[in-house]
Amino acid sequence: MTKELIKTLRIFARDENGATAIEYALIASCISIAIVTMVGALGGTVRDDLFGKVATALGG
Repeated sequence: MTKELIKTLRIFARDENGATAIEYALIASCISIAIVTMVGALGGTVRDDLFGKVATALGG
């Protein structure tokens, strides 16, 4: 039984199928953090400049 357990653990340690999914999840999370950061930094500027000009042009 011990030999089978060691063999199973070695196979599990060599298996890299889940590593790819984890890498893609890390990349996606980094991209989403960058997007949220940029929207937070530029959101007020876009709101005030762009939408302020539109509201002024519409007479509001």
